[in-house]
Amino acid sequence: MPAEESSAGPRGGRSRATAAISRALTPPLLAGAAAGVPAPLGPALRVRSATGSRRPSVPRSKGRSTGSPRAPRGGVRRMYEQARRAWDRPLTAYYLILGAGLLITVLGLVMVYSASMIKALELDKPGTYFFRKQFLAAVIGAGLMALAARMPAKLHRAFAYPLLMGTVFLMVLVQVPGIGMSVNGNQNWLYLGGPFQLQPSEFGKLALVLWGADLLARKQDKRLLTQWKHLLVPLVPVAFMLLGLIMLGGDMGTAIILTAILFGLLWLAGAPTRLFGGVLGFAALIAFVLIKTSPNRMSRLACIGASEPGPGDSCWQAVHGIYALASGGWFGSGLGASVEKWGQLPEPHTDFIFAITGEELGLAGTLSVLALFAALGYAGIRVAGRTEDPFVRYAAGGVTTWITVQAVINIGAVLGLLPIAGVPLPLFSYGGSALLPTMFAVGLLIAFAREDPAAKAALAMRRPGVRWKTMRRRVKKRPSGER
Repeated sequence: MPAEESSAGPRGGRSRATAAISRALTPPLLAGAAAGVPAPLGPALRVRSATGSRRPSVPRSKGRSTGSPRAPRGGVRRMYEQARRAWDRPLTAYYLILGAGLLITVLGLVMVYSASMIKALELDKPGTYFFRKQFLAAVIGAGLMALAARMPAKLHRAFAYPLLMGTVFLMVLVQVPGIGMSVNGNQNWLYLGGPFQLQPSEFGKLALVLWGADLLARKQDKRLLTQWKHLLVPLVPVAFMLLGLIMLGGDMGTAIILTAILFGLLWLAGAPTRLFGGVLGFAALIAFVLIKTSPNRMSRLACIGASEPGPGDSCWQAVHGIYALASGGWFGSGLGASVEKWGQLPEPHTDFIFAITGEELGLAGTLSVLALFAALGYAGIRVAGRTEDPFVRYAAGGVTTWITVQAVINIGAVLGLLPIAGVPLPLFSYGGSALLPTMFAVGLLIAFAREDPAAKAALAMRRPGVRWKTMRRRVKKRPSGER
């Protein structure tokens, strides 16, 4: 054997063995490339690289692409479902009543100060005269609201009869010469000394709600509401007695609110249509007679939709209320910048405070007030509809009817859609006699919303002690990793 072969024998054998093993383990694509032979295109797409990496795959979504026209609809549906779940929470009614009631009262204080400043200066009083009285009434009313919110339903029922008897006694005193006093032609006031007066008929609304709810609840427990005589007696006679005492003083606006409360209670009690229609027809007949026999009321009825003051300026107030709303625009002329309150619009801080709100805060301000009243009314209906206690259902329905109907009558008169009835805007207009019972009624709704079992459980979970114990029980101990 030659010297070269003998010297390279062992290493050459190992080299040929290594090359054979490499060819056996090398994929066809790389082997062809190493030999200079082009590989076919099809197998090349299916062969992995020598390092074992793959072509990154694009995940496929089960739904449509983001450019699809149905994608926004899914987002809107998701937002709707989230809003609906939030709206159906147990504490929704509680927060709506508390928030809307307080916001209306605070905004009313601001507008009373703005609308009454010029009127106070005309009476040689300080500019904050009416505001200070309203603020004092709001502070007292806040205490009454907190008290009513903490009182159980049994205590409210026990309070109904003393309140009714006390209200009737005060309404009788109003008609006694030398004790009662007349304001704007209505003999419905008691003088308390100093700058303070009291209108007992405002407390008659609260008395009728509580007493009527307790009466109907007791009769429902005894299954007596299926008989028409138990449904009407003594609820309707007592309501007519209150209406008679009010009408002796000439206050038809309050009488309308009291009649609406009576109809609301009868509706909630399930009065038959013919019976309900009969009572409604009788009340309408009495109202027609009272309006027809009073020139003042006939002139107010004739001012519906008026655009001119008319002969003798009989529609002066109604027309200037429309002027105030029309000059407000979208966002108003600014807080305190009203022109109509400078002697043009009578009663700018009481019956027509909504017109001043529209002039100074514009359409945005008036719509905000309407939204707050709508939220309060919805929450009251929700409390009345979800409870199993008949007293809570009747009382919540009566309070909701009272506040919403009074708001509709006041705002409708300012807009020229209804005759001017002389009723204040609840929680908003100036007047302590109207503010105190209304805030107590709002506290009544808060108490009923708190008594709902689901709301009570949710409030209990929000207490600091309960939250701490619950969180401590739920959190599990984890190993720290230290040895």
